[in-house]
Amino acid sequence: QVQLVESGGGLVQAGGSLRLSCVASGTIFSVYPLHWHRQAPGKQRELVASIGSGGTTNYADSVKGRFTISRDNAKKTVWLQMNSLKPEDTGVYYCALVGPTFYWGQGTQVTVSS
Repeated sequence: QVQLVESGGGLVQAGGSLRLSCVASGTIFSVYPLHWHRQAPGKQRELVASIGSGGTTNYADSVKGRFTISRDNAKKTVWLQMNSLKPEDTGVYYCALVGPTFYWGQGTQVTVSS
């Protein structure tokens, strides 16, 4: 059974930083792309960052230059380093493994106060 477990969310002031982690189990990890998505209150879930099996990264325009996605295949872990956080970054952050289907974690809450 595939499981993704996120951690690292919390409450932070604008301008601060957080590092989210997502650990996978029950699946091959290295061959699949990984995503971080977020869902703000009253809004649709959106893709924030992605990293391919070879390490190629992509970011939403709203987070470019502030967020960094990385992965360690040996640890089956993907991270999202978030710097210069803004109140509009508030939401529930989900990691996803893009395998034969999308596998989602349970989400971790990030709240950025102004």
